Amino acid sequence: MAYVGNKPTPTPLSGDDIQDGTIGLADLSATGTKDATTFLRGDNAFAEVLSGIEWQTIVTGSTLTAVAGRAYWINTTSNTCTITLPSSASNGDQIIFADYARTWGTNKIIIDSNGLNYQGNPDTFTVEYSTEGQIVNIVYSGATKGWIPIQDDLVEQSGIPPATQRAIFAFGDTGSVVGMSNLMNSSGVIGSDVSAVGSSYHSTGATNYGGDKAIYAYGYNGSAATNKSNLVSNQGVVASDTTGVGTARTSLAATAYGYAGKAIFGFGYASNVSNISNQVSSAGVIATDSTGVGTARSGLAAAMYGGDKGIFAYGQDSSGGDNGIATSNLVSNVGVIASDVSGVGTVRYALAATSYGGDKAIFGFGYRSGVGTTAISNKVSNTGVVASDTSGVGTVRYELGAASYGGDKGAFAYGRQGGTRYSTKNLISNSGVVASDTSGVGTARSNLKGAEYSFSS
Repeated sequence: MAYVGNKPTPTPLSGDDIQDGTIGLADLSATGTKDATTFLRGDNAFAEVLSGIEWQTIVTGSTLTAVAGRAYWINTTSNTCTITLPSSASNGDQIIFADYARTWGTNKIIIDSNGLNYQGNPDTFTVEYSTEGQIVNIVYSGATKGWIPIQDDLVEQSGIPPATQRAIFAFGDTGSVVGMSNLMNSSGVIGSDVSAVGSSYHSTGATNYGGDKAIYAYGYNGSAATNKSNLVSNQGVVASDTTGVGTARTSLAATAYGYAGKAIFGFGYASNVSNISNQVSSAGVIATDSTGVGTARSGLAAAMYGGDKGIFAYGQDSSGGDNGIATSNLVSNVGVIASDVSGVGTVRYALAATSYGGDKAIFGFGYRSGVGTTAISNKVSNTGVVASDTSGVGTVRYELGAASYGGDKGAFAYGRQGGTRYSTKNLISNSGVVASDTSGVGTARSNLKGAEYSFSS
């Protein structure tokens, strides 16, 4: 943290305060009592400090007008953020700010106390916080001292996944099922093949879980649908098979949700298209089937949006043929799948999806009869609204994978067009722009999936 002008540096909580259980990162409140738990989230770092504080959608803009009783993830990846506090406040009012992407060290936050004192100093002083990974928890104490930080400490990397997200593309179809994987680093570079671990299969679901790990599950093993799963460590190591739970099926999708590192697999094809789902705990344990919601379908895709929610969209329903649908189903931050939302964009299936920009998502590529293979994409806002088509970029293909990387970017990779399989990659910027083709690395294949994990040294 840094102050400009004559602003004195506030006294941080002592180590004893944080370690003795009286006040800690996960249980700070205006009274200092324990009333919440620290949680981990999908492709970035999240800590839910209070059960009574209302966490807001991720802030990416250059300004914010803060409201008492709320907590804000401030993503300064692209710019500094100036935060204006309320012009009036009552004793005990509380606001929390957290470094969403661990970028405050590059782009700081500036707090305008809006006429009220800040730690006993008038509004003429400039207050800045510029420490990577910081969380600032302020409470209003009255007119004399005004807003006082009861916490302004660094959130240690050991407690949350690092922002330098990496990804993995694994399993797939080369003409026969394979079990190889390819790791993608935090700069979007895909590495060479890693030997298979566990049984080979394709048409799986895959997602992040536990905040820093990934899981593959279900799919086709070359002769039948399966419900086995494989965990991926935060080093990108694929574990051996775990005995399956739930209905064996193929061509399903999965997404993380919430702040607790949970995930959900949904839809897919068993003896017919289905809409069943299976939740995944923060420890990577898959639950039994949940009753289906929404149009039964397969060949769909899913991704996180809004920082803590998910979306399933597109696919092929029971009408058969190759037309596909554009229907979407939102997933709440407690893992509840909502009913159908009318489709937007070109109907298709065998596409891929990933999050980008910290709180948005994108669906891309796919196949539709009469149109064939396509490279169009559809962005999803941080409120879960699917946008109309964006013209395709890159080699048209389907049965590809996608994953986010670097904390706020993404990539589409691999796939096929007719009988030709690719290892081609298309990077996605943190504003959702899909780049032209990058020469492929690794074995060309289709029907694979990508998922995020966080490297821990």
